[in-house]
Amino acid sequence: MLAEKFEQAKFVLKQIEKHHHQAYFVGGCVRDILLRRPIGDIDIATSATPQEIITMFDKVIPVGIEHGTVIVRHQQQSYEVTTFRVDGTYSDQRHPDSVEFIRTIDQDLLRRDFTINALAMDKNGDIIDLFMGKKDLENKVIKTVGNGYNRFNEDPLRIMRALRFSSQLGFSIDLETLDQMKELKQQIETIAVERLATEFTKLFAGEFINHGMEYLKSTDIYKHLPVMVKYPYIIDNLPKKLNSLSSFGQVIALFHSIEPQISILTWVKEWKCSNKIKQEATQLYEAFLHYKNHQLDQWLVYCLNTENYQGFVKIINMFYGRGHVLIEELEQIEQLLPINSKKDLALNGNDLISLFPDVKKGPWIQTYLNLLEQQVVFGNIKNNKNELKDWIRWHPPEIN
Repeated sequence: MLAEKFEQAKFVLKQIEKHHHQAYFVGGCVRDILLRRPIGDIDIATSATPQEIITMFDKVIPVGIEHGTVIVRHQQQSYEVTTFRVDGTYSDQRHPDSVEFIRTIDQDLLRRDFTINALAMDKNGDIIDLFMGKKDLENKVIKTVGNGYNRFNEDPLRIMRALRFSSQLGFSIDLETLDQMKELKQQIETIAVERLATEFTKLFAGEFINHGMEYLKSTDIYKHLPVMVKYPYIIDNLPKKLNSLSSFGQVIALFHSIEPQISILTWVKEWKCSNKIKQEATQLYEAFLHYKNHQLDQWLVYCLNTENYQGFVKIINMFYGRGHVLIEELEQIEQLLPINSKKDLALNGNDLISLFPDVKKGPWIQTYLNLLEQQVVFGNIKNNKNELKDWIRWHPPEIN
């Protein structure tokens, strides 16, 4: 019996076949069901054209009609449906200059990157395997479909995808495929940074990150990646045993912890990251630095967003040993914090001004609020307006 997600998606295949067209589940979803891994997006390939698909379903989003792709919505789920096709040349090394829609799946599978992704499955669970993909799954090998030199020339990002799959699956890379990756690795520098960042993030998120990292090092591919192209030594300074990291912000924080001389801003600019990633990396590094100087305390937990607990723990444990810090420890400290943000302080800037009406307004107000915030977080003062006022009277601001 097909997995539950496939059972739900079978409606799409049946509806297409009802209109006298072929339709199959293809790519990573088929690979993952054979490996008994969690299934992500379900992609479908069909002999029907995008215009024909639009007439078959109530909700269709035309995301890439020129390349034969639409999104079919069914029961709150999205399915990428792509017409069988053969690709023309790849002058931009990303998109084919032209595509030709075809009516059989054989040539469609031939254009795919790796044998383990060139599998198709019908609604009954029967597999089409033209390139020994199932055998490569059994042998845990990543191998290109056909000539690897052609596959990587078409889209050099496939070189990074091979590394990513080795990290995600723990598979070895076929020796011939590996040689072709090495030969063409410089072409990685032609890829849009945003696409590289996606693959690099997935590489670090892999369960077998250390396996993938060995390939990244041994092939010298890292020497063609942003930042590392200028500072190749940094890869050799990584902790011997890496933990998988789930975001690019965590990856930047790790590298910045290894080499603080390369600023977070440099990483963010070179990899064209968002402000959100920049903020995450900055907070994680500040927490790492605080831990290095003060160990785990209330202020560290107070300043660290809950969603960054996991990343912080993984980074710390890479440097100090597995299990050195546990998320449970952070959660226990968090539960005992007297306040969760500066807004929770029982005293504000106006209160300070009223206490010292003769003192000119200025930066001292914010400085003093920061001091009070720390005192309350560490439990040196109770978060009570009267007690805060008493403490302030004994520690009046020194204004020049």
